[in-house]
Amino acid sequence: MLLTIDVGNTHTVLGLFDGDDIVEHWRISTDARRTADELAVLLQGLMGMHPLLGDELGDGIDGIAICATVPSVLHELREVTRRYYGDVPAVLVEPGVKTGVPILTDNPKEVGADRIINSVAAVELYGGPAIVVDFGTATTFDAVSARGEYVGGVIAPGIEISVEALGVRGAQLRKIEVARPRSVIGKNTVEAMQSGIIYGFAGQVDGVVTRMARELAEDPDDVTVIATGGLAPMVLGEASVIDEHEPWLTLVGLRLVYERNVSRM
Repeated sequence: MLLTIDVGNTHTVLGLFDGDDIVEHWRISTDARRTADELAVLLQGLMGMHPLLGDELGDGIDGIAICATVPSVLHELREVTRRYYGDVPAVLVEPGVKTGVPILTDNPKEVGADRIINSVAAVELYGGPAIVVDFGTATTFDAVSARGEYVGGVIAPGIEISVEALGVRGAQLRKIEVARPRSVIGKNTVEAMQSGIIYGFAGQVDGVVTRMARELAEDPDDVTVIATGGLAPMVLGEASVIDEHEPWLTLVGLRLVYERNVSRM
């Protein structure tokens, strides 16, 4: 069994693979203050409920793959693998790890590990050219060429950030549930805000992806657009450019990177 861990700024997603199949997954909050020991206890609690794993931490785990956008959490997870999974091969995505995707940006080291991992999975599942739209703390758009190269992307404020900003900066506004309103034209303040978020982000996705596709390929229709991230379902039904929804795209990418590196360890 392979344990994959994707640490984002807001949430951490864990997946358990049996071969190529994801058989279990969990989503927890990302807390930069958690220590390695606290993380180990949390992992033990989650995985102890799965029938394919043993009662002891590490029982049934044959490999671990981790990517993180929060350096302090990556540091603690590195300690978790050392102390509690010392005999298990572990791949932490960082400079020097083989991904199979060339990075054609001005400074490859500044590209988030999760964005490269998403590109790895996109190339494997759909080939290039492709655009990955990841609805996380930020909404990111990542472009992959026909040759499977990461060529760059776009970063925009995410849905939750925008909702929070409206509630904080708007004198007569408040935090709301992100949900689809009854109609585009809101009949009250909450519905008006919900409409602005849902349809505003759908319009953003359509506009940004359309422009990216024109630059990425001679025929924009050749570009496969893949949506992922926890908030993707909120926009899927409204954005017209999305071709595929892969909720576990990053976890699949981590599995692929693990397989490409573990034989070299």
